[in-house]
Order: sequence, then structure tokens, then C-alpha cells
Amino acid sequence: MSLVDSAAIKQIVDRNQVWPKMAAKYGVENPVPPWKTSLDGLCDALDQASCDSDAPSFKERRDEEDALSATIYSDLPYPENQLISLAHSLIVRGIVTEAELQQRISAIRQRLEA
Repeated sequence: MSLVDSAAIKQIVDRNQVWPKMAAKYGVENPVPPWKTSLDGLCDALDQASCDSDAPSFKERRDEEDALSATIYSDLPYPENQLISLAHSLIVRGIVTEAELQQRISAIRQRLEA
């Protein structure tokens, strides 16, 4: 497991906008965050793509997720630790760059604040 020094990931973790807190703040009763299905779909797509690309295999992805979730991101609840672990792994592998992640975070934040 490689470590990554990612300002974007650090910013996400530091904001501590985990689903239980956000759901309580906005009065949402669903225990599952709305983005969880997108995360599951992304993981499924990566698992299918792993045979044709540099994407991690299912086992590699899950092993990295488990290791990162139990160590570096252990303070985050599930599924936030899964999401951050996946971002970490994709940056380490060069599949997503720090700049791309930051741009996507900014675009999502703009949509949410509009």
C-alpha cells in the first residue's frame, strides 16, 4: 500500500462532512448517502475494466480499501472511508490525478451550492 500526499483528499477528510452529520443537519432519515450507488457503480466498472487497464483488480481494490480504511482513514465512518480509500488508490496508480480530483470536487460543490 502506497501513501499519497493529496491535498484534495486531506481537504475532504478535514471537512468531516460525513453522511450521519449531514443527514442530521438537513433532516434526512435515509441511512445510506445518495452518492453510495454511484460509488458502487464506479467500483463495479473498475472491476470490469481491470482486465484491460491499469485499474486495480477486484482483490487489489478490496485489499487496498480494507488496509486504508483500517489505518489511515479509520476515523471516517463507512462508506466515507471506502470512498476516500478508492480515491487514494486511484491517485497512487495514476488513474486520477490530484488536479482532476480537485476539479471534480469543485464542480460538485458548485452544483450543490447553486
